Amino acid sequence: MTGMLMRKIVQSAWFWLFCLPWLAVSAQAAPADAFFETSLGDFAAEIKAAHQQSKVGVLLMVEAEGCPYCRRMREQVLSQPAVQQYFKKHFNSFSLDMLGSVPVTDFTGKEVTEKTFARTLKIRGTPTFLFIAPDGKEMARYTGATKGVDEFMALGHFVADGHWHKMTFDQFRSKP
Repeated sequence: MTGMLMRKIVQSAWFWLFCLPWLAVSAQAAPADAFFETSLGDFAAEIKAAHQQSKVGVLLMVEAEGCPYCRRMREQVLSQPAVQQYFKKHFNSFSLDMLGSVPVTDFTGKEVTEKTFARTLKIRGTPTFLFIAPDGKEMARYTGATKGVDEFMALGHFVADGHWHKMTFDQFRSKP
């Protein structure tokens, strides 16, 4: 009986040793879906709403099902509370399926499928992050996953602070 009791104690200790740190990290991250606003797919109206809310504009994350880089961005970057807080303050953020057949209204008010809208936006890869100004013009575009939270936050500051008017994001990142 002593051997069996000892084995259960060791198994329990291993469980807590390996699972507790994972649970603690999981508790710190919010679901990535909390990053995005709920939308009925009318992006012309979303731009107007962002302007009325005094936001810098709209952020579209164009993604595709099964995209490992999109999943990594959702799990490791967009799920972070500091990222969600900053982007919600400055942008209304939405997800768009590059291959989707759901009807949406584009920035000009025309009804198209998500796939057609993505083609109109000249999306070549996923994820692509598009920052759209209240006048419907593109402020910045970033294709691919960022290196992490810091780079994604820098991208947000690049747009929200107006640096996109005078330099590229690469120039902004390389500033001392």
